[in-house]
Amino acid sequence: MPGESTRTVVVALVAGLAVALAKFGAAAFTGSPALAAEASHSLADTANDLFLLIAQRSSARPRDDRHPLGFGRESYFWSLVAALGVFVAGAAFSLRQGIAELIHPGTTSSFAVAYVVLAISSVFDLLSLNQSGHQMSRAARRANRTLLDQSAATSDPTLRAVFLEDAISISGDLLALIGLALNQITGSSIPQALAAVIIGLVLIRAGLRLIKRSHDFLLGQPLAPADRDRVRAFLLAYPGVIAISELLVTFIGPGQVWVLARLEIDNDLHGHQVTSLVRGIESALKHESQNVYRVDVVPLDAAAPQP
Repeated sequence: MPGESTRTVVVALVAGLAVALAKFGAAAFTGSPALAAEASHSLADTANDLFLLIAQRSSARPRDDRHPLGFGRESYFWSLVAALGVFVAGAAFSLRQGIAELIHPGTTSSFAVAYVVLAISSVFDLLSLNQSGHQMSRAARRANRTLLDQSAATSDPTLRAVFLEDAISISGDLLALIGLALNQITGSSIPQALAAVIIGLVLIRAGLRLIKRSHDFLLGQPLAPADRDRVRAFLLAYPGVIAISELLVTFIGPGQVWVLARLEIDNDLHGHQVTSLVRGIESALKHESQNVYRVDVVPLDAAAPQP
């Protein structure tokens, strides 16, 4: 639901900003490269969440004469911009911080402050993950998918991005904690430098994944085969439909499906009956699923040769 998705992004935005400020302050105070990498990661997530809010607002506009399919795909464009933010901003700074520390090792002080800030940050990240995870879990149960499968398949790019951000934030906190602890035990800053590099590489992997999914939906991601088969079975069972000449079922926005069907119909049907059949199919499909945003049915004469 749009309202729930907005709350998920807002929770992630507030949590990310609070965490970023805390980590930057602690990184400046302690000189920890791992904390500095995590601070840049949190700041990048916050900027990304702003883009995701723009995506939700832009895609929610009603369709008009110039945009008969609506503005749903704008959410995928802005999500693509947000994914590039993860890739460029967070990953580049984390890698730079880690490599610089490997070349010119520094000294970290006040480990206790770093641990406390990481603990507090983890609480905020867990709160945000709890919000996005619950929403993703409900969608996974409805679609009969695992949580990870749903995060890849969902047509809601904001939920996908926030859920992935939250999961990576928890992982980043853990990596930074391990780097700090090993630094304190061994007296070497190399573990922190490696933690920063790993955080950067994880961000690159996440950014590429988000970019690919946004790209797929911008091009017109088709419905899952099982769902498409249900649409096909529904059409073939509809009275008056003889065969399906062509069927296109694709996403045009978060939770918005466009059905385009060229149907061979019974030759005995007259003009007003054909019109009634077309309207009946459109109404019935929208009644079957709230995700059906638009239905276009092209009736064909079953006896006529098809191109």
